[in-house]
Amino acid sequence: MSSKIRLGILGGGGDSLIGVLHRIASSMHDKYTIVGGVFNPNWEDNIDFANKIGISTGRIYVDFDTLIEEELKLPKEQRMQVVSILTPNFLHFPMAKKLLENGFHVICEKPMTTTYEEAKILKAILKKVNTVFAVTYTYTGYPMIRQMREMILNGELGEIQKVDAQYYQGWINPIIHDKEKRNSTWRLNPEKSGISCCVGDIGTHAFEMLEYVSGVKIEKILADLNHVYDDNVMDVDGTVLLRCSNNVKGVICTSQIATGEENSFVIKIYGEKAGVKWEQENPNYLYLMQEGKPLQVLKPGHAYNSDLSLDGTKLPPGHPEGIFDAMGNIYKGVAKAINKEPYNHGEFPTMNDGIRGMSFIEKVVESHGKGNIWIQIKNED
Repeated sequence: MSSKIRLGILGGGGDSLIGVLHRIASSMHDKYTIVGGVFNPNWEDNIDFANKIGISTGRIYVDFDTLIEEELKLPKEQRMQVVSILTPNFLHFPMAKKLLENGFHVICEKPMTTTYEEAKILKAILKKVNTVFAVTYTYTGYPMIRQMREMILNGELGEIQKVDAQYYQGWINPIIHDKEKRNSTWRLNPEKSGISCCVGDIGTHAFEMLEYVSGVKIEKILADLNHVYDDNVMDVDGTVLLRCSNNVKGVICTSQIATGEENSFVIKIYGEKAGVKWEQENPNYLYLMQEGKPLQVLKPGHAYNSDLSLDGTKLPPGHPEGIFDAMGNIYKGVAKAINKEPYNHGEFPTMNDGIRGMSFIEKVVESHGKGNIWIQIKNED
């Protein structure tokens, strides 16, 4: 029998970007084999898709509950070990909850749930079952983001003074100005997406990334959101001021109506000795800025990089790696944890990161709704 980890997948069928991203990522380091799942709520589409991507239909199930029921009938050495949740947001919590309760490891797309209270329920269950739970904040898998993290951790920037994240997309712009389209898009439907669109979708990436690379904790926020139209209850643009640990200040600017932007995600961290900047659309460059010195450009694969960065680099210098590789690195880290191998805690985001992300989303919406006031972020151990 194969020694690879047996992976099931929920959602991600058809032309889903998230689906192909996770499937390719899981195959990169030869750690997983996809044994089944539920790719689509329509049974015929579900089977057709499995055939299309070359997965045996013997463990393609009609729905999630059937998957759990049938997998538990199998001997432990045959059943799925870990299940990836790639469904719309409102399904994350009930699926994750039932998977944990039945002993499965979980890889969950962000946001982890649609409410902070749901996230806390998952944490309580995880403490009892002691399985692995990862939240796929994908960009943490980039080698030069990991290099940024390690440089800051090692004190190369000195005391952190300022954190700054900008995440601009434009894809909702043609939708928001068409009433029929904005009323039929699931991202703008609170019953399926949760209480936030833009902040819940991409703002949470910015929040996670700032904490991941800088080591500071965001403690208080003040938010100003934009819904554009009165009949749209979901934010599509926002600015969030940050007060962090150690008197660090910062800002998150996020938008999905930034006309012409594709996926412009920029992280900047400034310390007393130096500053660093990373751009998602040019992910193989990490810019190091120092007073009175020329701008330095650090690249992946070189010996000057940290062990964590080099572990996430598959190719020699000069061979660009991208979003699939970043997600592949997260899957690689999760595999180490499942197999009880040593791993760096920077290799994949955990449930605690997911819980903090949910607290951030809720507090941003609360701050805006109460007239743009400072709100405390709930802390997680």
